[in-house]
Parts: sequence; structure tokens; C-alpha cells
Amino acid sequence: MRAAMARKPRMLRVIGALLWKDLLSELRGRALLAALVVFALLTVVVFNYALDLERTVRASVGAGVLWVTIVFTATLALNRVFAAEREHALHEGLLLAPVERLAIYFGKLLSGFLFVLLVAVVVVPVFALLYDLPVARPLNLAVLLLGTLGYLLPGTLLAALAAHARAREVLLPVLLFPVAMPVILSAVRASQEVLAGSAWVRIAPAFNLLVASDIIFLALAVLLFDQLVDA
Repeated sequence: MRAAMARKPRMLRVIGALLWKDLLSELRGRALLAALVVFALLTVVVFNYALDLERTVRASVGAGVLWVTIVFTATLALNRVFAAEREHALHEGLLLAPVERLAIYFGKLLSGFLFVLLVAVVVVPVFALLYDLPVARPLNLAVLLLGTLGYLLPGTLLAALAAHARAREVLLPVLLFPVAMPVILSAVRASQEVLAGSAWVRIAPAFNLLVASDIIFLALAVLLFDQLVDA
């Protein structure tokens, strides 16, 4: 019991240190965040002018556009989540450090989550303006947070697995998209219903599936991270 209680603060310190390291690295270079913002804005603007949506279909199609933007932005972020360690040959050293492996996983998960949230802070208001949709509804914001987290939970796991693969930029989406499909589909459906102003009874099935998917992926990450990084 005491050992477990002692490990918890140490694990939190490691998570905080990894998150702080990634943030400092990005603040110095600013390459990743700038690239993610430009890509996301470009996607939203291009879809807006290409589709020219009628009011009747704007909620259903707009939700799809929003989630395409989030998914591809998150995928780009995941491709870089272990980049600093890989480029400086520190990946093995990080895994061999005398810390719990799960601290590494959660540190990288929070790092990717924060980067995507920073992009969303810029992109979501632009999306709301262009598509004239009530994106800032509290329930839709909850869907955005849960969907992003649900995508990054398996994404961080697979990014660690693919860190040393030659074609990792191609391999990661190939592995991740099928695995994360329940999260993507339920998030799109929940956003469609929320943006259309539907009652909770229509939103609940997709929202509940999204929550369940997050819980399952979190449990799988806790169980499998050690084995996957040792493979």
C-alpha cells in the first residue's frame, strides 16, 4: 500500500516533466503547432468553398468536415509525439529509464492532447463562422474533447509501436484508422445530432458509445503499453 502511494506522486512528476519538455521544445521551435494550425484552417476553408452547403444539410455535413479536420490534425501530431526522442536516439533511453512505463504513455498522451486542443482553440471559431453552426454548445464541446481523447488513446499507443518503423508516417494511420473507427463514427454522429439541435434521446446512443470507447481504449493502453514497446 505504501509503495503504491509513493509511486503515484513520482509517476505524476514524470508525466509533468515529459509534458513540460514537449511544450518547451515546441515553444522554442513552433514548427509543429504552426503546421497543425495552417493545415486545419486550410482544410476547413477548402471544404467550405468546395461544398457550398445548404442550410438543411449543414449540420450533418459540417460535423463530418469538423471531424475530418480533427482526425487528420491529431494524426499529424501523433506522428511527431515521439519525434524528439527518435531524432536524438533517446527513445530506448526513455524506455529504459527507472520510471513506470505508463508515465511515459500518459505524458505523451497529454502532450498530443494539448497540441490538438491548442489547434482547436484557433480552428473551431473559424469553423463556426464559416459554417454558421453552434459549435460552442457545451454538449458539442464535450463531444469534441471525448472524441479527441478517444482518438489519441490508441494513437499514442500505436505511435510508440511505430516509432522506429521506416514508413512510420504511413504505418501509423494504416494501423490507427481501423482501430479508432468506433470513436470517429460515434463522435461524428453525436456532433451531427448536437449541431442539428436534436433531443438527448437522439444524441445519447452515439455519446454513450463514445464514452464507452474511451474507457475501453484507456484500459487497453494500461494493459498493453509495456508489452507493445518491448515488442
